[in-house]
Amino acid sequence: MGKAIFLIWKYRHVLWTTTKNDVKSRYAGSTLGILWALVYPILLLGVYTLLYVGILKVRTVSMTTPEYTSLIFCGLVPFLGFSEALGSGVGSVTSNPNLIKNTMFPIELVPLRTVLSSTITQIVGTVLLLIALSVMGKASIFFFLVPLIFVMQLLFTTGFIWFVSSVNVLARDMSQITSVLMIFFIMISPIGYTPDMIPEGFRTLAYVNPLYSIITVYREVIFYGRLPSALDITFFVMMSLASFSAGFFIFMKLKQVFADYV
Repeated sequence: MGKAIFLIWKYRHVLWTTTKNDVKSRYAGSTLGILWALVYPILLLGVYTLLYVGILKVRTVSMTTPEYTSLIFCGLVPFLGFSEALGSGVGSVTSNPNLIKNTMFPIELVPLRTVLSSTITQIVGTVLLLIALSVMGKASIFFFLVPLIFVMQLLFTTGFIWFVSSVNVLARDMSQITSVLMIFFIMISPIGYTPDMIPEGFRTLAYVNPLYSIITVYREVIFYGRLPSALDITFFVMMSLASFSAGFFIFMKLKQVFADYV
């Protein structure tokens, strides 16, 4: 893990510049441009709210409709950050073959650059959510923990993208597998429901989903305005650090044969 942190620090300026360029190119040519980072999470929230409130008629005794909508947004925002990073990151190495032996910008930073440029929607969505909750009178002192949680999520996501992007070099089926994986994550991630809504027989399945832990921690801090349990915090931190370390280790091992496959 130390080697990964050193590498990021060493190339921090190049990483920052290339990440900004990635963000600009992501919205280049579209009518709304960077405004899509604002419009997209709002539109998606509308779809989820229509699904859960309008079609499925999900109701919670202790929440009003605006509060339940905020609860959905708490789960949707981190999910968007992860899903966009996964969608773009799985092919980040194979789409940049010219960087495999580049010393000016190491190939191991390309997946990280993709993760960083994919967080713009989540950042905008989080700011909107915090503003909405403040207007609703649900502002909390624990909001200051959001950046720390965001960093831990970045560590987890970066490690995961290091893994899938490196495996994708050797087995191009990984992009199809991750597409199916995202459908699975959508179905079992607690975006529109709370843990107590999960049937007893399906709770184990929910707990093995890494996004369950991420969403739970965000929701406790942002929506409920309280510290997550010690168990939730410990698991979330350990999961993030393990993903970051293992993902980098696997990437560096497989990197040695990238040139033979790209």
